Amino acid sequence: MTTELRVLDPTEWDRWYGVLELAFGGVPEAPEERQLWRDLTEFDRSLGVWDGDLCVGTAGAFTFRLTVPGGASVPAGGVTMVSVAGTHRRRGILTSMMRRQLDDLRAAGESIAVLTASEPEIYGRFGYGVTAYTARATIDTTRVRLTVPEGTDEVRLRLADPTESSAACEAVYARLVPTRPGMLASMPGWERLALLDPAGDREGASPRLCVLAERDGEVVGYAHYAIKPDWSFEGATGAVIVHRLFGLDPVAEAALWRFLCSVDLTSEVRILSRPVDDGWQHLVSDIRRCAPRLRDALHLRLVEVGAALEARTYQAPVDVVFEVEDAFCPWNEGRWRLTGDQKGATCVRTADAADLSLSVRELGAAYLGGISLASLAGAGRVRELHEGALTEASVAFGSPVAPWLPHGF
Repeated sequence: MTTELRVLDPTEWDRWYGVLELAFGGVPEAPEERQLWRDLTEFDRSLGVWDGDLCVGTAGAFTFRLTVPGGASVPAGGVTMVSVAGTHRRRGILTSMMRRQLDDLRAAGESIAVLTASEPEIYGRFGYGVTAYTARATIDTTRVRLTVPEGTDEVRLRLADPTESSAACEAVYARLVPTRPGMLASMPGWERLALLDPAGDREGASPRLCVLAERDGEVVGYAHYAIKPDWSFEGATGAVIVHRLFGLDPVAEAALWRFLCSVDLTSEVRILSRPVDDGWQHLVSDIRRCAPRLRDALHLRLVEVGAALEARTYQAPVDVVFEVEDAFCPWNEGRWRLTGDQKGATCVRTADAADLSLSVRELGAAYLGGISLASLAGAGRVRELHEGALTEASVAFGSPVAPWLPHGF
């Protein structure tokens, strides 16, 4: 059977997106959600695979800028909307779309590709490694108390309309983007994602609410949350669901956490996504009663090894030669000498003997500083060929703060 892969025409979007919806369970999205994703679709970066007039494969990419260690904002292709019709599996369709995407990203000068995976096992064979995790938790506010830093009482909190306060919230977010690897710079139109709140997705919770943290008349933090009322024979057992929370300093964040943990008629705070090293964990009196859990969040691939490794800085001096395997993007294969420190780096091809051997997948996993090369070596995924090189590279690749993806795409 012959299929055709081609760039998506805007007139084909509804059929194309319908294939994606079916692949993810077949439940139609709310009209406002569907409209948002249509508006955000970059048609020249979206691919469809067609069997006659039937769409049987979808893939897209968003134009992002991703924070890397050192604070630089690096162009990155955000791979998204990937699906293959159940009737056309095991025919090379996914491979053909991944091949075309990476070729296109390389041609566009994007040295990094990122994605979130519905099934993590899919993308490793295309060179993607898990580079950042996210933490979930449920704080039992009937048993857990918070100890907040000095100055918390000086932060003024006020409820605000999420839409009317959007610009102030986005300004807070924009100031925080350079401070943590994995964060995505705000792009035009993406502020709407934070406000997306289809009634059918609330599962009994309230519409989205917003609380602002202010100091000296300036907005220094905010939280988007919802309240899910519930009752037992003994009384109220409602939940506060935290969708987003950002503060410009620890005091602003502590004020927001204290507010959320004291909402009337609730007994728990459900945290949907936070960095694995987030400060709230050190405010609570009993971390066991917060039930923290980890999940993979961001998968990353180096499209151009040299350019990507030069785009970030390194927290300690490093001078190592990598032997890189990359069968899917053979232009990355071979030996690369990385020389860098906190001021910058160079990464060039070399004929010198290798110090470490690994695949591009491991480089992607370690790239944002949250996954240690030494940890990967413990699984046999990185081989040390010169004594001391593993420690040197592991320390240099680290980040003072854990990488985190603040929202999906």
